[in-house]
Amino acid sequence: MSETIKTDALIIGAGPCGLFAVFELGLLDIKAHVLDILPRAGGQCSELYPEKPIYDIPGFPQITGQGLVDNLMKQIEPFAPTFHFNEQVDELESLGTPQAPLFRLRTNGGLVFEAKVVLIAAGGGSFQPKKPPVPGIEAYEETSVFYAVRKMDSFRGKRVLIVGGGDSALDWTLNLQPIAERVTLMHRRDEFRAAPHSVNAMRELVAAGEMDLVLGQMTGLKGENGELSAVSVKGNDGGAFDIACERMMPFFGLTMKLGPIAHWGLNLNENLVPVDTEKFETNVPGVFAIGDINAYPGKLKLILSGFHEAALAAQKANRYIYPDKKVVFQYTTSSSSLQKKLGVA
Repeated sequence: MSETIKTDALIIGAGPCGLFAVFELGLLDIKAHVLDILPRAGGQCSELYPEKPIYDIPGFPQITGQGLVDNLMKQIEPFAPTFHFNEQVDELESLGTPQAPLFRLRTNGGLVFEAKVVLIAAGGGSFQPKKPPVPGIEAYEETSVFYAVRKMDSFRGKRVLIVGGGDSALDWTLNLQPIAERVTLMHRRDEFRAAPHSVNAMRELVAAGEMDLVLGQMTGLKGENGELSAVSVKGNDGGAFDIACERMMPFFGLTMKLGPIAHWGLNLNENLVPVDTEKFETNVPGVFAIGDINAYPGKLKLILSGFHEAALAAQKANRYIYPDKKVVFQYTTSSSSLQKKLGVA
């Protein structure tokens, strides 16, 4: 039987919100273990768009997904969190009371934790890309068909076909156009769900002859040994033709699965966890949900919103862990004790 790992806080999910929760808890002398089903920290930022620019992180006019993760990892170094990767929490059992929570959690890898508070920062749960219904696409996956961009340079000088009409499709169209030999964007209709400025930028490139826009749907793939040479298309006018390409990226969205979280006794609303907006606590005292996995009126699925949620959740967690300790909020810029924790005093 595994030895029980005891900790103040267990954070489930090592994406940006989970990492920032380590920082906010650390400022309050709360030790944290962090668990993730993925093999590394970063969540979707590292797995799906490590080189994609992000523009709405305060203080950074532009930063990549991996760059943000790297900065967060450096920011939490003073608090020495313990990470457990390739682990999924299967069971959550309450051992305490609403006033003094205590939880036992078991993972699929046999780890057992006892934590006074639990912060769920698991994004939308486990995620998988939705694949286009094209026969034989599996033979090309991870060789010439990709559902995420991990290294932009692998598309340099290639003929690239991007399929979709949302933010991911438009963002990668604009980011890869300068380095690819030729980029073609295909969508089933001439209306897009992406940000208007991205759509306008794409149309300007098309008008200038610097990329192609095709309206239609793919019907088949051509190539050998996993190397794509062309995609067969049925155009909106009924005509059939091929688009020559060496790389294709279908962006049809993600399928999110809550997994075992759905069986932990938490209130759920359309696979999301409702929370209050004072402390981002679930219906189970001591269990918090931050980031994309939670739901509340006015919710915005932005990383910066998740950072705010982590800060307020940490304040409530502190009252559970140190019930007799008077908390006086201090700015990191003016508190010498906080600066010592961060190694800057």
